[in-house]
Amino acid sequence: MDSQIPADAAAAVLKRSEPLPETVISVQGPDFGKPLSFQGLLGTYERIGFQATSLGKAIEIVNRMRKWRLSDEPVLPDESDDYTDPQVRAQTRCNIFLGYTSNLISSGLREIILYLVKHKHVSAIVTTAGGIEEDFIKCLGKTYLADFNMDGADLRKRGLNRVGNLVIPNDNYCKFEDWFIPMLDIMLEEQNASGQVWTPSTFIRRLGKEINNEESVYYWAYKNDIPVFCPALTDGSIGDMIYFHSFRSPGLIVDIVGDIRALNELSRKSKKAGMIILGGGVCKHQIANAMLIRNGADYSVFINTGQEFDGSDSGARPDEAVSWGKIRANAESIKVFADATLVFPLLVAATFAQNSQP
Repeated sequence: MDSQIPADAAAAVLKRSEPLPETVISVQGPDFGKPLSFQGLLGTYERIGFQATSLGKAIEIVNRMRKWRLSDEPVLPDESDDYTDPQVRAQTRCNIFLGYTSNLISSGLREIILYLVKHKHVSAIVTTAGGIEEDFIKCLGKTYLADFNMDGADLRKRGLNRVGNLVIPNDNYCKFEDWFIPMLDIMLEEQNASGQVWTPSTFIRRLGKEINNEESVYYWAYKNDIPVFCPALTDGSIGDMIYFHSFRSPGLIVDIVGDIRALNELSRKSKKAGMIILGGGVCKHQIANAMLIRNGADYSVFINTGQEFDGSDSGARPDEAVSWGKIRANAESIKVFADATLVFPLLVAATFAQNSQP
């Protein structure tokens, strides 16, 4: 029997590695054998690997968004006179555009989004119809924990609407109708009296004012003058109510043109712009498309479970947006492949809320 190791097998298995640069970072997880604070634990994520590393990078990017000031940059030769004063430059921050899907308002992320809006951590919001109405509906009735495997036909008989492993009693939507229809009457009267039509953002602002409830995201958006854009405002219960109202009292106009100009101009005039987008669909692409107006976002964090093999924008990674000019080529960007309810609380705890932790 030959005692020599075959040279070709040895060469294949024992192939020598090229030396790595000194700047490369080694994998290392948290050491629970030593005292470790919550913030310290989150600080270890970037070296764990896989999606933990992506979350760690997302935390770093969001903190860069938060810390940036125009005073960090040299005054350009063609700078507007409005931005040459040192104090103005020190107060000019990155505009953060937050996008999220409706199911996240149905979930407990609503309270985290409310925190961001209440404390003025974001400059604008883009969401879907459900992301608007579910906030107001939660002011009128509760959403409950349930199970993904509940029988749909049985729930329908019982008047319970399932959102994943949550259920919303249909009575909540009846309460919403009782509150919302009189608001449509008032808005139509004001439109007819003034000749000024509503846009989705002014429509939502008015609802936020009228709900007058500190548990509402859009109450705080109204209070803090944070615009909320909803290009698909009719895609939900709000649309159902507008549909019914149009038979009884036709004439209400909600103009999307005014809002696309307002959103795009807010993007264009931003000295620095960042995107934080939870989920996909309308909220993701509407913000990204607004970034195109300024030749791309400077910072981008996407959190979703979408995959890119079907060509959907929802699943696309940031590099695809770079090809369209929606994220700048030199921008800091990351996609975290995860359920937002798992990782967004951690992201906010390590960034916007880090100074409020005990």
